[in-house]
Amino acid sequence: MPAMRAARLYGPRDLRVEDVPHPGEPGPGEALLRVTAAGICGSDLHTYNTGRIGDTVVRGPLILGHEFAAVVEAVGVDALDGEFRPLKSGTTVAVDPAQSCGRCAMCERGQPNLCEHIRFCGLCPDDGCFAEYIRMPSRCCFPVPEEFDPAVTVMLEPLGIALHAVDLARVKVGCSVALIGAGPVGLCILECLRLAGAGPILVSERLAWRRALAEQLGGIPLDPAECDPVRKVLDATGGHGVDVAIEAAWTDESVRQACEMLRLGGTLAVVGISDDDRVVLKHSTVRRKGLTVLFVRRMKLTYPRAIGLARRGAVHLSGMVSHRVPLDRIAEAFALNAGYRAGVVKVIVEM
Repeated sequence: MPAMRAARLYGPRDLRVEDVPHPGEPGPGEALLRVTAAGICGSDLHTYNTGRIGDTVVRGPLILGHEFAAVVEAVGVDALDGEFRPLKSGTTVAVDPAQSCGRCAMCERGQPNLCEHIRFCGLCPDDGCFAEYIRMPSRCCFPVPEEFDPAVTVMLEPLGIALHAVDLARVKVGCSVALIGAGPVGLCILECLRLAGAGPILVSERLAWRRALAEQLGGIPLDPAECDPVRKVLDATGGHGVDVAIEAAWTDESVRQACEMLRLGGTLAVVGISDDDRVVLKHSTVRRKGLTVLFVRRMKLTYPRAIGLARRGAVHLSGMVSHRVPLDRIAEAFALNAGYRAGVVKVIVEM
């Protein structure tokens, strides 16, 4: 097999595009995929900035990336797609980066996102999708309409996380919600909250261009530099607080603020990932309010729903794409994204 081009992280902010070995022909139940586009995620930025995410440390060069669109180049024997249909060469697919075993206790309980043996694209030691080709279990591949913009297909992964977050928080029609963070995942959560009939949805976001997008999508924007977002949320709810708070940013104060925004008996869903791998809560607030605190672990069986929403035009994913760059400029794109410059929302790397 000839070599292929890929972007590998050697250490904090040391990202290099170079020739690497081709992944080879697919084995039984596998597919060889030609990557068409991939997205830079906030979790990629954690690893890029520090060489680690949580307690997972990059050891040796690693191909980052887990949000991607692809075309099936070849399939092995017994290759079934994510909906248990035969996967064929030439099919355009969205790819679930999480590779669960399907056999452990958590998988059998219907929680593959909590699989005891899970592997994940771009999480050390498994290489990711910032490459021309990747080999994946065929069951991770979900066919999408050929007319889908590859950037929209990439956005199905953050949309799947958003669906899981809203499911986990049990948002009901008419629920009041505070959302902290209007990055790509936060904006996808906002779309799902709107579809679920939640309201009002108050969105705290420090970047003006992201607040503007949140307002276009039906949120009530709050600028934490200009106001106390907790006070604004309490004022908007007659002093009671919101039914649900969703943290999708991870600033130093975001989780504590979310708890302060909630009503008695409210629910907090934490989506963001901490830089220092710690969660700090004010015990008296959480205890006296009797809050339910939930942590969102990726997505759970949501890809078919995400694809259906995009096919029907029920969500507006392309408007979140702010930058498109070729693979050879990925280091520049990561630096831009990490610095939150130039109106960045979602950066798509096109192969």
